[in-house]
Amino acid sequence: MTLLFQYGSNCAESQINSKNRLRGDAKFVGIAETLEDYQLAFDVASTGRGCAAADIVPSPGKKVWGVLYDVPNFLFERETAADRGRKSLDAIEGKKYARESIAVRSANGEILHASTYKVISPQTGLRTNLEYVRHIIEGLREHRVPDEYIVDVKAAACANNSGISTEVNAL
Repeated sequence: MTLLFQYGSNCAESQINSKNRLRGDAKFVGIAETLEDYQLAFDVASTGRGCAAADIVPSPGKKVWGVLYDVPNFLFERETAADRGRKSLDAIEGKKYARESIAVRSANGEILHASTYKVISPQTGLRTNLEYVRHIIEGLREHRVPDEYIVDVKAAACANNSGISTEVNAL
C-alpha cells in the first residue's frame, strides 16, 4: 500500500472510489496539510469535466489541506493496473499530471511522505465550474478538514471564476 495525498475532487470518497476510478480500493487514512508552502489553483483543462481542474502551486506562507488514502501499489501505474483489468491512478489523472512525492503533516502533527499528482504545464485563463468545486468542498467536509481552509478553497474558486461566486459561497 502507498499513501496518496488528494487535494481536488478525489477528496470525496464518492469520486476516488467510484466505479470508473478505484472501485473502493482507496482506504481513508486521515487528513493532512502540505509541509511546503502551496496554494490551490485551477490551471489545467479537464476535458472530462469541461472545466479547469485543481493543482497545487508554490505560494509562500500558504498550506493546502487534503485527504490521505492508502492505495494498493498496483493501482498507481498503467501497466500493473491493466494486468489486473483495472484503471490506474496515472491513467485517471491523465497525461497532464505527474505523480510526485510530497511531505505532509497529518492532523496529529506526524510528518508523512505520500504520492500526489501535480500539473505538468499549468495554463492561465481557464475557469473551473460549480460541480467540480462542489466535489472538492464535499470531500473536505466529509473528512473534517478545518473550516478555515474550506473558506480558502471557496475564495480560490471565486477568484478563478467570479460567475459561480454566489453558488460557491452558499456551499
